[in-house]
Amino acid sequence: MSILVYTESENNNFKKNALEVLSYGKALSKIMNEKVVCVSFNIDNTEDLSLHGADKSIIINDTSLADFKAKTYSNCISKIAKKEKSKIIILSSSADCRYLAPLLAVELDSSYSPNVVDLPKSSNPLVVKRTCFTNKAFSFSELNSEINIIGLSNNAFGVHENQSETTFENEKIELIEDTIKINSTEKITGKVTIADADIVISGGRGLKGPENWHLIEDLAEVLGAATACSKPVSDMGWRPHSEHVGQTGKPVASNLYIAIGVSGAIQHIAGINSSKVKVVVNNDPEAPFFKAADYGVIGDAFEVVPKLIKKLKAFKN
Repeated sequence: MSILVYTESENNNFKKNALEVLSYGKALSKIMNEKVVCVSFNIDNTEDLSLHGADKSIIINDTSLADFKAKTYSNCISKIAKKEKSKIIILSSSADCRYLAPLLAVELDSSYSPNVVDLPKSSNPLVVKRTCFTNKAFSFSELNSEINIIGLSNNAFGVHENQSETTFENEKIELIEDTIKINSTEKITGKVTIADADIVISGGRGLKGPENWHLIEDLAEVLGAATACSKPVSDMGWRPHSEHVGQTGKPVASNLYIAIGVSGAIQHIAGINSSKVKVVVNNDPEAPFFKAADYGVIGDAFEVVPKLIKKLKAFKN
C-alpha cells in the first residue's frame, strides 16, 4: 500500500508544482500511515525528492518521453500504481495533468477529485475540501473508491521541506504508442511561467497599446512575476495567446494577482479567482474587477505603476 505522487518535470528539472504535490503527499501519508512513492520522468537531480519527503522514487528515463504524451504517461503511471498497490494518486492542476487525470482514472477504474485545496482531517472517512462553481464555493468530497486520484490546486498547500531517506529505482517500462503526434513545440525561456508563478501581473486594454507593455514587464521584473493579459489584448495581437488568462485562457492560482487596466469580465475573474490576493489598478471606479479584488487603486496606470515600480526598487535596495 502506498500514496503515489506524480512529480512533473521540464528539461530534466522538477517544476515547482512537483514539490508542492510531494509536500502534500507527505503530509497525507502521516494521516494515512502510508509510504510516499514518487514517479518521475527524465530527471537529473533527485535531491529535492529526499528533501521534500519521498520514501521511494521511481524514475523512468526514456528520450522518447522528453515531451509530455498524455496516453503514454498515463499508461506508465498506472503500471507503477498497480505495482506499488497505490490507493491514492496525487497530481497537480497543471494543464498536462488535467489531460492526464481522466485517462489515468479510466485505466485504474478510479475516482478523480480535482481542485483539492486542503488535507483531509482523518483517514476514516477520507474527505477532501475542493473549490467549485468557478471558485465561488467549497465542497467536501468523501473518497470512498478503491483507488482515488487527487488533483491538488496550484499554490493551495505550498512547498514544505521534510527530509526523508529515499530509496531510488530506475524503471524500464514497455511504452505504448500515443496516437497523438507532436510536430513541434514552442517553449518560452528566460521568463517566469504563469503556471509556476507565485505572482502574476496582468494587463488589459487600459494600457492603450502594445507600446506601453513595458509597464507590465518592468513591474514583473521587479517582483519576479509572470506577465499575463486579458482576452481582448491577446485577440488584438498586443500579446501572445500563451499569456491570455481567465476562464477561456490559462487558469491562475497565484499567491498575488495584479490586474492593471483590466475591467474584469466575468470570464476573466472566474479564471483567476483561485488567486489568494487580487489587486486591481483602474481609473474607472465602476470597473467590475473592484468587486472581486482584495485591494483596489482607482487611478491612471500610467501614473500609478511607475510610482509603484520606483517604491519597490527603493524597498529592495
